[in-house]
Amino acid sequence: MITWNNLDTIPAYQELCKVAPVRLAEAMTGEGGADRVRKYSVPMAAGLSYNYAAKQVDEEVLGALAKLAEETQLAEKFEALYNGEVINTGEKRMVLHHMTRGQLGGAVVADGVDKRSFYVEQQRKIAELAHKVHNGEITNAAGEKFTTVVQIGIGGSDLGPRAMYLALENWAKVNNTFKMEARFISNVDPDDAAAVLHTIDVAHSLFVLVSKSGTTLETLTNESFVKDALRNAGLDPSKHMIAVTSETSPLAKSEDYLAAFFMDDYIGGRFSSTSGVGGAVLSLAFGPEVFAQFLEGAAEEDKLARNKDMYTNPAMLDALIGVYERNVLGYQNTAVLPYSQALNRFPAHLQQLDMESNGKSVNRFGEPVEYVTGPVIFGEPGTNGQHSFYQLLHQGTDIIPLQFVGFKESQMGRDVVIQDSTSQQKLCANVVAQIVAFACGKADENRNKNFQGGRPSSIIVGGQLTPQALGALLSHFENKVMFQGFVWNINSFDQEGVQLGKVLAKKVLAHDTDGALKAYSELLHI
Repeated sequence: MITWNNLDTIPAYQELCKVAPVRLAEAMTGEGGADRVRKYSVPMAAGLSYNYAAKQVDEEVLGALAKLAEETQLAEKFEALYNGEVINTGEKRMVLHHMTRGQLGGAVVADGVDKRSFYVEQQRKIAELAHKVHNGEITNAAGEKFTTVVQIGIGGSDLGPRAMYLALENWAKVNNTFKMEARFISNVDPDDAAAVLHTIDVAHSLFVLVSKSGTTLETLTNESFVKDALRNAGLDPSKHMIAVTSETSPLAKSEDYLAAFFMDDYIGGRFSSTSGVGGAVLSLAFGPEVFAQFLEGAAEEDKLARNKDMYTNPAMLDALIGVYERNVLGYQNTAVLPYSQALNRFPAHLQQLDMESNGKSVNRFGEPVEYVTGPVIFGEPGTNGQHSFYQLLHQGTDIIPLQFVGFKESQMGRDVVIQDSTSQQKLCANVVAQIVAFACGKADENRNKNFQGGRPSSIIVGGQLTPQALGALLSHFENKVMFQGFVWNINSFDQEGVQLGKVLAKKVLAHDTDGALKAYSELLHI
């Protein structure tokens, strides 16, 4: 029987708080550090591995974390999730994003429909449309092929798909699977849509409108912006637009779109990159076969998340170490640092994934919790970040755990030897150096040049950033966030915190304001 209890009532958590913290600088120095690097590593899907040698853990800490995993029933709760129990208590819904890429458990039927079959059917329809666009069976009014796809959406309808597109754009070009350039419009700021429209040929562009409800203010505003541009160019907007929405939305059966593909309420926006939300734009950009490889990597990583043994479950292990850092060691932030330019928007996606999911101060039953929950997530690609905020990471007053991502090979294969090493070798040398520098530090009598060390990090390492590797990477972090929500006894699958601002914005636009709301409206001449 599954029970849902607050973290501070769990006996294993009380024991974890009593374990002596690891002196990381000592542990990572000399051969002891080398032994940790070789020992503290867990295989992931698609040739990736999660290495946590530079985290403040040892056998005693890990033993306490394994006990915490058992007492909080992490494996059982994940099993309940993928078997269709109502895990999203705030909205009283199932959580089924895993089902967009595979069947982890038994059949799940909702609204009289087998959900796995439903998601596969939507993927099949998207693939069929993508092939017709690529083959020239679906063209513009002049009979010419579409060359650009533009996604119109915000939040999870933009951040994830945009990050995934950028991650695979160069890989697809080198591997001859690049079909169409993709652009993204998200911000209601008119400069966003105008800038994109200024740089594309609208006559050869296909627009993907993504809104589950069909009522998202920013998205519908940008749709009108785009339709206006199409009409001004003498084009019929309905011949240039497709929709990704729910079957019950006003967009579902509208004649304003060439086609409509469906998602449902069981997949949250920030978990939707492997659904039609990411599937339409990625299949059009790279071909359905590449999107299928992406799904394959995510599905393989999901299978590892089923493991009950924490030591063979990288997402669970990563999550528990994060809980230890947040709740026992008191670290407030986490920096995501991919040493891959292709992942330049991946930290932004993880900001939403983590902070929208676990930025909660009440438990699953609406009761205030007496402990901290989700950390602040931020990051930039290396080595750019080294010349930006690493000063604070190395010598600031706060210790900030670090999540590195690195690959042995570049995506494009072009490189040059300068000063006896290639650019890729220099990139990899930098991430290795940073891990050790953060962990071990460097003593110096000049306090300005002294590095205390003891700054924990982990790294996910892969051979190359391929579609499968990207899918596995995405799945790892989705499952990590989910496991942490289970430990904290919060609902990671609603987002009430984003609603109040939307409500007040509507009041401002309706001029139904008073007090500070009215004064600020006057300040901005609304």
